[in-house]
Formats: sequence, C-alpha cells, structure tokens
Amino acid sequence: MVGVREGFEELYGAAPQGVWAAPGRVNLIGEYTDFNEGFVMPLALPHTAVAAVSRRTDGVLRLHSADIEGPVVELRVDELEPLTNTSWAAYPAGVVWALRSAGHPVTGADIHLASTVPTGAGLSSSAALEVVTALALNDLYELGLTRPELARLAQRAENDFAGVPCGVMDQTASACCTEGHVLHLDCRDLSIRQVPFDLPAHGLELLVVDSRVKHALGDGAYAERRAGCEEGARQLGVSHLRDVAYEELDSALSRLPDERVRRYVRHVVSDDHRVERVIALLDAGDVRAIGPILTDGHVSLRDDLRISCPELDLVVGAANAAGALGARMTGGGFGGSAVVLVESADVDTVTKAVTEAFAAAGHTAPRVFPAVPSEGARRLS
Repeated sequence: MVGVREGFEELYGAAPQGVWAAPGRVNLIGEYTDFNEGFVMPLALPHTAVAAVSRRTDGVLRLHSADIEGPVVELRVDELEPLTNTSWAAYPAGVVWALRSAGHPVTGADIHLASTVPTGAGLSSSAALEVVTALALNDLYELGLTRPELARLAQRAENDFAGVPCGVMDQTASACCTEGHVLHLDCRDLSIRQVPFDLPAHGLELLVVDSRVKHALGDGAYAERRAGCEEGARQLGVSHLRDVAYEELDSALSRLPDERVRRYVRHVVSDDHRVERVIALLDAGDVRAIGPILTDGHVSLRDDLRISCPELDLVVGAANAAGALGARMTGGGFGGSAVVLVESADVDTVTKAVTEAFAAAGHTAPRVFPAVPSEGARRLS
C-alpha cells in the first residue's frame, strides 16, 4: 500500500484521496456456467490489485500501472469509446465508461495501480483491476452502489468496452468474497451465499498450480464456446442452459444434432450439478469427498468443452498420481492454472511430483502456491 501511495504522489504531485484493493480469484468448481445463468463457487485469493485514486472535475482520466513500462495514459472521459483501446488501460477506463453510461456523474480521476495477481494465469487479473477502480470511484463520488451492482458494471466494462465476453463470476468474486469462505453464486439472480471453507481444520490444503501457459479470453475460442452454448439453449427451447435439469440431460442431448453443441451442453449441465454436489458435501462437513468431483470436472473441461492443454492435463494427472484428493483446471482454459486438493501432509510430495513431471516433459517450471480464501474488495486508507 505504501508503495502505491508514494508512486501516486510521485506521478501526480499530491497525495491520493484514498487507496483501495480488490483480489484475484480462483474458481473451485463451476466453469463456463456463469454466462449460462448457472452456479459457480469461486474464492478470493490473497493476491490483489491496489489502486491509489483521486477524483478530478475537469473530465480528464489519468491512468498508470507500476507493473507495466510506460508513461501515464491520459484520456478524456467524454471521449471514451468501446473497443478502441487494447492495452491494460481498457479495464479501468472501461469502468469509467460503464459508470458514465449508467448515468453516474464521474468527471475524471487520477489512478495509479499495482497488482500482485498473476496475469494470463486464469486468476482474474483484469477483474481485479476493474473492481478496484469501480469501488474507488463509488466511494469518491458517493454513488451508493452495492457490491453486486459494482460487479455488474465491471463486467459490462470487460464485455462491451474491452470486448471480452466473460460472465459475471470474476467480478462478483472480487467484489463480494469473504475471508475463510467460498462464494456460492447463482448467476441468474446474483444471490450469494458465503460457504465456510476452513481447509486447515480438516487437515487439507487447496493448491493453485500456475502452468505458466498464458491464456487470453479475447482470442475467439471463449466466444465460440459461449455461442455454442447459446445455440444449444435455443435448440432446446430454453432461455439458458441453467434451465436444463440434470435428470433430463440424456433426453436433451438426444435432441441436439450437432456433436459440438452436444458436448458443450453436456459440460454446462453436468458442471452445474457438480456445484450442487460440492455444496452438499461442504454443508455435511465431508470436504475430502469433493476431490473426485474436481477431477470429474477436469475430464469434462478436457473432453467436452475441450479447453484444457497438455500442461494442465499433466498437473491433474501428476498430482492425482502422487496422492492428491482431486484436481482440475480452473478459469477460461487454454493455459492458466489448476487447483489441487491435498492432505496438508502431502503438499510437498504433490508439489514435487508436479514440478518433476513438468521438468521431464520439458515445460517451464510451474508456480505453486496455496489458495487461501481471502477478503474481497475493500478500502485500505
């Protein structure tokens, strides 16, 4: 926090009016279900985007990142146009655009950002930038928006301004998660439930394994799958795949002529069911039993949605062979990270097995760290 505040003063010649933080997230279960109005279960990570911010009244928006080489980006708020900026600045600028488009009187800001959320790792680095910007402007301009409303505006910034067709999970996780819990989010009505997730009390740990394979959701593959899901819903006569009951899945699949659409529908409906199974097990205190469900989810992502990659498959295979309780890729896919549920006593063994498997395959060494359920977006000073 001190570094961001000092960086702001050095850039802009005055102290910021405040400093805010918003975390990245990792998703325990429920992938590609959010834009299908289904269920997801993310948790916030300790890694955050931090923003020092002051409001302006002259229509100027100045943006700077401590993490990216380059000068201050200066824009005019009344000239912001969707899909015209492809740099990191599109995410905070998009939030200003989304707020103004919704009728909120944002007249400019000076913003200095720094983030510890790994980029390209499927851990929602962009959502953290959006949410920290939205929260800061909400406070400084006294807009009175709720956390779910801020998440929706941040999603609109990513969808319509940056051109990435993501669902609302990432922004909601960053805005709404609480320490020590996973967030059960219903993506239809945005109702949330904080589910206790105290793994150390059960002698367990959840690891994040960053494959170091960079992914980008703006490259078309994500959008293609979203379009395929929407086509499946249309052919089945429902508004979203959320409306296809798991018990009726086989019957629904038999009515879909396109093999690709069938695969996408099978994944989404079965992953919604996996979220419900995990919730029931956590409520019953049977945390270890969620492990095989995580692995089942990975198989579905690999074979039906086809968004995995050799490195992520290697993480899951090596971890499970070394004694992990379960593992799955997480996030948008085509690289990024996996989550691995392990006994606390087996953390070193599983980490060593995955690292050695990567070395044997000639891959860059993965980054492995614990997923500690952490606090969502907040004001620091």
